[in-house]
Amino acid sequence: MSEMPEIGFEQKGELGIILLNRPKALNALTHEMAIALDQKLQDWATDPSISAVLIKGAGEKAFCAGGDVVKLYQEGKAGGDYPYRFYHDEYVCNARVKHFPKPYIAFIDGIVMGGGVGVSVHGSHRIATEKTLFAMPETGIGLFPDVGGTYFLPRCPGEVGMYLGLTGQRLKAADTIYAGVANAYVESAKLDALEAELSAKAYSDNAHEDVSAIIAQFESDPGPAGLETMKLMIDRHFCASSVKEIISGLDQEDDEWAVRTVKDLKVKSPTSLQLTFRQIREGATKSFDECMKLEWRMVNRVIKGVDFYEGVRALLVDKDQKPKWSPAELDKVTDEDINVYFDPLAAGDLDI
Repeated sequence: MSEMPEIGFEQKGELGIILLNRPKALNALTHEMAIALDQKLQDWATDPSISAVLIKGAGEKAFCAGGDVVKLYQEGKAGGDYPYRFYHDEYVCNARVKHFPKPYIAFIDGIVMGGGVGVSVHGSHRIATEKTLFAMPETGIGLFPDVGGTYFLPRCPGEVGMYLGLTGQRLKAADTIYAGVANAYVESAKLDALEAELSAKAYSDNAHEDVSAIIAQFESDPGPAGLETMKLMIDRHFCASSVKEIISGLDQEDDEWAVRTVKDLKVKSPTSLQLTFRQIREGATKSFDECMKLEWRMVNRVIKGVDFYEGVRALLVDKDQKPKWSPAELDKVTDEDINVYFDPLAAGDLDI
């Protein structure tokens, strides 16, 4: 019996359906999956028989828990070009989602992190459920919140994006909607019926409005967003002019949240924290494509560095949870060190 493909495509009525199909790996995105998705979106963008696209994950636990970072670690440590090829094609795919001309509906039913965010958050219709668990945890593995984080994090309310990018804080459904990661809440048990309605629809010339109207029939209230109640505190501290100032301000608070946040920040890669801070500030004034080009510059330097490999080793390979960052302290990461990540590449920018 042949194995099911890691990513599947089918058409039901006028709806193109994408299935991320690695449930045992929490549907983590591979290089091959990113290439296949990008190609299919190119095909469907101009296919008159396709009016909308739906992407979902197989299994009960995850939409997509990220990229296959262990393989990136192994290949990068061996000196191969796989990490460059993976990130290049993943970022091109993220841009394809952002610029897709038809409704792009993501059922974010379960864990969505890293690479999974890149193939969902840029779509037009992003549906959270009671199973949704979002995070951009890259600073904990010596990376930065990529896959378009440079664009969407600064566009969260106030300083919420900076908070999420630096800390890797996990969000459930109501908070993802408040942050703008999702824009509708539907109970998980209703997704099959919603998919059936989407696939049965004879779409008008305004397919985006048609999709919104169908989703509205299934929506319910996700409850209060904890992030909203924390926003004043988040804004007060994460508006600071440096990571060091953020931590210093939090240290002066006699508050459980502030203490926990400082503790979270202090275990992250100092280089990643500084890089992410600059990334999010710069992204606030740039277009999506400009942000993706910045990320391509940044990730090229990360691949050549040390913290990414040390972070993945400590958290996902040896699992000792004790990364030895280099440098180990924020004060040892200079502005000059960070500037290099943003410099133009000799081979040129990402071609979107």
